[in-house]
Amino acid sequence: MRATTLGLITNHCSFIQLSRFHTDFGLCISSLQSCALHKNLSKGKQIHSWMLVNGLVLNSLFATTSLINLYSKCNRPHEALSVFNTARDRNLFTWNALIAGFVSNGLSTNAFEFYRKMRYRECFIPDEFSFPCVIKACCDLSEVVEVGRIRAELFKIGLDSDPFIASSLINFYLKYGFMFDAQRMFEEMPKWERDVVLWNAMINGYAQSGLVDMALEVFGRMVREEGLVPSKFTVTGILSVCAMISGFGNGRAIHGFAKKSGYESDVVVSNSLIDMYGKCKIVDDANKVFEEIPERDIFSWNSIISVHEQSADYNEALRLFDKMRESGFQPDVITITSVLQACSQLSALMRGREIHCYIVVNGMGSQSNCVGYGGNVNGVYLENAVMDMYAKCGSLKDTQMVFNKMKDKDVASWNIMIMGYGMHSYGDEALDMFQHMLSDTLLKPDEVTFVNVLSACSHAGLVHKGREILKLMESKYNVTATVEHFACVVDMLGRAGYLHEAFQLAKSTPFEHNPVIWNAVLAACRLHGNASLAEIAARMIVEIEPEHSGSYVLISNVYGSIGRYEDVSDLRKTMRTQNVRKTPGCSWIELMNGLHVFVNGDQNHPECGDIYARLGLLTSHLHEYDYILDFGHL
Repeated sequence: MRATTLGLITNHCSFIQLSRFHTDFGLCISSLQSCALHKNLSKGKQIHSWMLVNGLVLNSLFATTSLINLYSKCNRPHEALSVFNTARDRNLFTWNALIAGFVSNGLSTNAFEFYRKMRYRECFIPDEFSFPCVIKACCDLSEVVEVGRIRAELFKIGLDSDPFIASSLINFYLKYGFMFDAQRMFEEMPKWERDVVLWNAMINGYAQSGLVDMALEVFGRMVREEGLVPSKFTVTGILSVCAMISGFGNGRAIHGFAKKSGYESDVVVSNSLIDMYGKCKIVDDANKVFEEIPERDIFSWNSIISVHEQSADYNEALRLFDKMRESGFQPDVITITSVLQACSQLSALMRGREIHCYIVVNGMGSQSNCVGYGGNVNGVYLENAVMDMYAKCGSLKDTQMVFNKMKDKDVASWNIMIMGYGMHSYGDEALDMFQHMLSDTLLKPDEVTFVNVLSACSHAGLVHKGREILKLMESKYNVTATVEHFACVVDMLGRAGYLHEAFQLAKSTPFEHNPVIWNAVLAACRLHGNASLAEIAARMIVEIEPEHSGSYVLISNVYGSIGRYEDVSDLRKTMRTQNVRKTPGCSWIELMNGLHVFVNGDQNHPECGDIYARLGLLTSHLHEYDYILDFGHL
């Protein structure tokens, strides 16, 4: 038995003799530390078992602390607590290990509770390792008063200038908007104590607070005035700033520094680069960084999938999702929501059903108690994403089924149901759902609710009801009308044939110079063939968005529908003169063997020869029935 166990840890023990292993307690501790560093839970448990059999745990503070650290690093906080509870003796290091483990696993409430036990019941005085973890827990729990007490205690025991503690305090101050306190504390510290860790705290704090200019200014001071070399954490912090402001130039410069410094090989830095390039819409560079990552993690896959989903390359997002699973990675909440959004946009119902099955089988719904999936909050978020997918794919029956089975529903859940019925012209059902929502005293309709209700009225032709809801929205429900609300009403009036009323409303809104409003007018003019109003609306849109092709396409279609082909030709010349390019048409179909995507004039499909032959045959059959293709539209 012992020989077998010893064989399982040979990589730590280097084939030493069994008799030596009995006495070399330090080797066990270093082996546990190695397992914690590499998150090797199975090896760590084997060593733990061997130590228990040989009585090397109960009377050793070193063993207890090392085991708590192992289980905490391997995301097993409850097993770390079990080791702590069975220990006969505890010292400050043991308490610190447990509190740090709770914080690193997102259990800040537990961390704060045990800190108070350690401080006030057991009377241990915290040290420079205790305070950063406790301050982080207080930051998560909004314990502002407790941080004030800690700050006073730091002065008493002489730890107020410790850079790691100061870094934690500065992060706290920045998160809760105490900008003056953060800046003052930073500036009052001696220059030689303001190390890279502290500068990083300032940069990341400003970035997380949305103060990107201040973050860039601090970064500039750190590099130019202080002459400090940025660490990989500095790089990730400043890349997040570049992502916020779509600062492609600065981001590429940081990428060059990361490559020169060797930071690019760090997966966290690479993930930040992917996110930055994605937010700057430089998808090719994001792909290149992803392909060069030596060892990807779940965040690498989530980042690149999200980049393609946000860039409307939904088919590629789904392809990467399949590749991720083939590589042995299990999707998490972020992965699932991204690919469900891709399915929604492609109306890929079969793929959406497969992902829904994965959620159910893996217990990721709102009724799951799995800590790793964030419990009930993430469960509701996922089920909302599933509902949204079914609604946009046209399967209202499945949408209603998921909604009915949800244990907890939030405002977004009701909004999705209203949107689903409305977009498929089930206006009465959408309004009925809205009334049921209002009957729940714990829920309050928001801006999105009324956008969906007004859109439902528009699609179903319920003009009178739509007008009534617009009036009551501000007076009764205290929701201020936005451009989206007015666009829905303009669209509703235009669809119903009230073109002049829609036109007058567009002119009188506070958002008169918004293209969304006038695009609604233009679409209504196209529907009813009103070229005179369409020209006015088109001029308004071209003034606001001269580079956008959508308005040119709509007015061209209006001209084409009433036979004004010379005007269509002139419009095309104008587009060429203004260098306005129309996005090529794209269509797709979901079959049993997957999703097939086609771009206008596409020759890349492996069966394109057969497809075009059948298309030609279909066109010839249409000619036989005297149908003439209309090439007047763009």
